[in-house]
Amino acid sequence: MTQTSSTSSHLGLESMEVPAVIERQNRALAGPMADLLARLRQKSPRVVVTCGRGSSAHAATFGKHLFERYLGLPVSAAAPNVASVYGGSLDLHDQLFLAISQSGRSADLIATAEMARSVGAITAAVVNEADSPLGHACEFVLPMEAGPELSVAASKSYIASLAALLRLTADWTGDLPIKKAVDALPDRLAAATRLDWSSALPVFLSGRSAMTVGRGPTLAIAREAALKLKEVCSVHAEAFSGAEFQHGPISLVERAYPILVFTPTDAAAMGIEELQRRLTCQGAAIFATGWRPDGPGVLPVLEPQQPEADAICMIQAFYRFALQVASSRGTDVDRPRHLQKVTSTL
Repeated sequence: MTQTSSTSSHLGLESMEVPAVIERQNRALAGPMADLLARLRQKSPRVVVTCGRGSSAHAATFGKHLFERYLGLPVSAAAPNVASVYGGSLDLHDQLFLAISQSGRSADLIATAEMARSVGAITAAVVNEADSPLGHACEFVLPMEAGPELSVAASKSYIASLAALLRLTADWTGDLPIKKAVDALPDRLAAATRLDWSSALPVFLSGRSAMTVGRGPTLAIAREAALKLKEVCSVHAEAFSGAEFQHGPISLVERAYPILVFTPTDAAAMGIEELQRRLTCQGAAIFATGWRPDGPGVLPVLEPQQPEADAICMIQAFYRFALQVASSRGTDVDRPRHLQKVTSTL
């Protein structure tokens, strides 16, 4: 990336702030996390219901993977309009309701949190603006600590959401490897900022459509990458799990079609790598993450440490690439068409 593209936009500057954000968050979460965990251990919820929009919804996907993978708790995404439009409620007594939002000001999220709390749910908000309506609606507030985010497209608040969810999982399970991985995130994210994916740039400049693929810990990363390609690069992109991709969407693949694959660093990698081989035979332009960049189409990532932390570092590397694509296509990353920073949905 050129010096101009990395420092002249809010998105570029804010993605570079991420390591400091996570260091700050690690300190700020200690008290609120302990309070929430005390309640969770007292009530032992059997279900987690999440609520978020846009990048926050993708963070909730990451939370779903974490809670189902490491805690064995089923996770479902709430339909906010049940509360905000239809005035209904859900039977969430003693279950965990987890809202995720950068601004904490979307009316439908607030209404859903208020509904959940009124029926006896354990309500928690991962939110950047703790002193927000959503923060006040929930009993527990887990601060992102991302600071002011001027870019319309979220970057540091998205990664802060993922880090908070990974910290919650580590503390809830007592999993020491995950805890160590969260503690190491600031340094690893700083290293991920320097990774160069420019080898994929020509392919993503030549077309107006692309696909992103992930599975397990990287599904949320693929979804966020597709959103960023749309909102800051004006590239139509759709995200799929490696399994879902083979149930229909694979028929869209044609020669030189751009596909960005976020290869997980756990057992889910085997299926993803098999899919890559199949797509390569079909002539697609495949670019896949790999920590040993020893072949064509390999996008460098950090040496694996812990699968979910590795996934977080992948999206940090992708943000640099997205800025390159946007700069080369002449789009204004800080003023995406038709978008605004706070989206108030009913």
